Amino acid sequence: MNKKDITVNKLKSLGEIILEDVEKNNVPAIKVPSRGTSNIVYDTEKRYYVLGDRYGKRSLGNVKQISKMAQMVYVANFCKDLVRRGKTATLREMYYVSEGWDVDFGDQQESNIVGEDLEVTLGMTREDLGLMPEEDGASVYGNITLQDDDVEINALKAGKSGYTISPTIDEVAFVDHDVRRVIAVETMGMFHRMVQESAYKKFDTLIVGLKGQAARATRRFLKRVNEELNLPVYICNDGDPWGFHIAMVIISGSAKLAHVNHQLATPDAKFLGVTASDIINYDLPTDPLKDIDVLRLKELSKDPRYKDEAWQVEIKKMLKIGKKAEQQSFSKYGLEYVVETYLPEKLEALE
Repeated sequence: MNKKDITVNKLKSLGEIILEDVEKNNVPAIKVPSRGTSNIVYDTEKRYYVLGDRYGKRSLGNVKQISKMAQMVYVANFCKDLVRRGKTATLREMYYVSEGWDVDFGDQQESNIVGEDLEVTLGMTREDLGLMPEEDGASVYGNITLQDDDVEINALKAGKSGYTISPTIDEVAFVDHDVRRVIAVETMGMFHRMVQESAYKKFDTLIVGLKGQAARATRRFLKRVNEELNLPVYICNDGDPWGFHIAMVIISGSAKLAHVNHQLATPDAKFLGVTASDIINYDLPTDPLKDIDVLRLKELSKDPRYKDEAWQVEIKKMLKIGKKAEQQSFSKYGLEYVVETYLPEKLEALE
């Protein structure tokens, strides 16, 4: 049975559970795994957050839950229609379509949450259900050939911005590649600098421009190239708590997406920089840490994802020096410095 049929059957089963309760004169109810913080656990073996075994119950016997259950049924029916017809819709489009339904969503955030409830209840991703985000995908540049539908695309020949990662990246096949590693960078400024300085050739690498916090499709792409193509993944972000967090979401997933981290997290990915040690060793231009940066660093120091000694050392060192730095700060030494000096030294230390 293909994924489309599996998805349709799971969506239909949701309605069948309700009908079965009605036929047995029982109050219709649906079990929904809890996504509360008390049910989100960091799995030290898997090295990412997972959901625990607690469930909530949506029941028509509870007046407060009738609306939520109706919303879930409408969203499930909408998704079933999408998947059957081979179509997709953005989360924004679904919200506007819901204006014609007999249930009401106060705002798009509410409809997004119901979509997430459906994901976790069925054990499927929103992309499986035909729902797509609004954001553009990240850019990939380097010698890899992919097949998207019936079109083959080489990311080295797809223009200066390379290949844009599709929201339906699981349907894209890896045809061929001639690279040894993947370097993901937080900013598109650094992405274009690395393309211009031929980093893809110098390091036999794919360059991935994350565009800030990596979208789900980007994280899924990184996990797939790591596991399916056996390519090591390195993440080069700004030297601040927010850059650390962006990297860690790629490495160990997020608490919010504990129900799909097994498809998104890349536990073997390595942080390439910028670190507090780099700020000192390379005498980088800096900005002072703000109060919110200090607070965030202290939160990270207690986060189980940062328990490794290397992370603890860098967090404490950044708090001690009271400074942060951007990736582009290496330009102090010239535009070519990051590719000619910094990255070779860092990669040698990590490999």
